[in-house]
Amino acid sequence: MAKNILLCGVGGQGTLLASNLLAECAMEAGFDVKKSEIHGMAQRGGSVVSHVRFGDRICSPIIRKGECDILLAFEELEALRWTEYLKPGGLVISNAQNILPMSVSAGNAKYPTGITEALAAISADVTSVDAIGKARELGNQKCLNVVLLGVLARRIDEIKPEIWPEMIRKMV
Repeated sequence: MAKNILLCGVGGQGTLLASNLLAECAMEAGFDVKKSEIHGMAQRGGSVVSHVRFGDRICSPIIRKGECDILLAFEELEALRWTEYLKPGGLVISNAQNILPMSVSAGNAKYPTGITEALAAISADVTSVDAIGKARELGNQKCLNVVLLGVLARRIDEIKPEIWPEMIRKMV
């Protein structure tokens, strides 16, 4: 058994903390866990991606294209950018928020329309979440990553539900 989860977002959204929490939860559940991350210009609003793999025995931290079970996206355009990693029948959980890339902010490009529809054409299992709205309701928009992890937790049967809040209290 191996579970492949790719988390993607924009610098400052808490994508890397979320991937660390996911990895810790999987380890606490007794799985072998491997994690890799890329965060080049993350502090300047650039793309952030983290591969988290867990199972009985995991050799590589990198998810191959077409083998991702779950794509957890902190921003819609980032979800669309990373769909080539999704396996047929894979799940997409996407924050409904749009963050304009520098090229759009500078007027050199336009933010694409129809992203939700494009995601639905790629996967029959797409969950769009107003995570920033829910985080604001909870009184802290910085907990956007924990809101998205809550949605993810309901879709991962391999990790017992009680592990998630325990790790969040420990790490956040």
